[in-house]
Amino acid sequence: MTSTPGSAGPTAAPTPPPSEPSAPGEPTERTARRRRFTRAERLLHRTTAALMLLCVVTAAVLYVPQLAELVGRRYLVVTVHQWAGVLLPVPFVLALVSRAFRADLRRLNRFAPYDRAWLRAVRRREHGPSARPAGKFNAGQKIYAAWTAGAVLVMLGTGLLMWFTGLAPLVWRTSATFVHDWLSLAVGIAVAGHIAMALADPEARRGMRTGSVERRWAREHHPRWLEDE
Repeated sequence: MTSTPGSAGPTAAPTPPPSEPSAPGEPTERTARRRRFTRAERLLHRTTAALMLLCVVTAAVLYVPQLAELVGRRYLVVTVHQWAGVLLPVPFVLALVSRAFRADLRRLNRFAPYDRAWLRAVRRREHGPSARPAGKFNAGQKIYAAWTAGAVLVMLGTGLLMWFTGLAPLVWRTSATFVHDWLSLAVGIAVAGHIAMALADPEARRGMRTGSVERRWAREHHPRWLEDE
């Protein structure tokens, strides 16, 4: 077989060497991210957030005179507030069919010794993975989840007493109104703090939006979670 003239000249392009496989344990493009939330969990978060914000906004309209005058239509606002509150636990109940969600619930309900170290580091304003060890959820997220779940149940119970006046005597309804009003203020402050922390962490928001996070971020904020692989 004859060669083409000039094929071996200096202008001939060298054949690139075959790419070498990544070394064991070396992060690749595919493994640079870690799956954090399933689609069912992300949908649960979005629907719960929408209902919670609807409750907070309508409550503000009902209790702030300036907003009440601006919006008007008080009966409609009351109706929206009531049904948003009643529907608030529904996404949680529906999400229980998800195995991944049930696994995350077990993580949220388990307070490990390193969670106490995380809280001590927060109190001392210490930062870093070694100072703030955390699994998939840190101690602050576990406390917030437990507090929110309890607040929703109390708000639902007191709200039903206020809605259906024949369920309880007047003294019960008066007490329910007091608890409901002040707890709604606390919920509003907690939701505002939650949103502020989310805005300060773009990768955490990306994880809730897309379902995965960078391993670098996970190693920095949730080092023990990576050890579960």
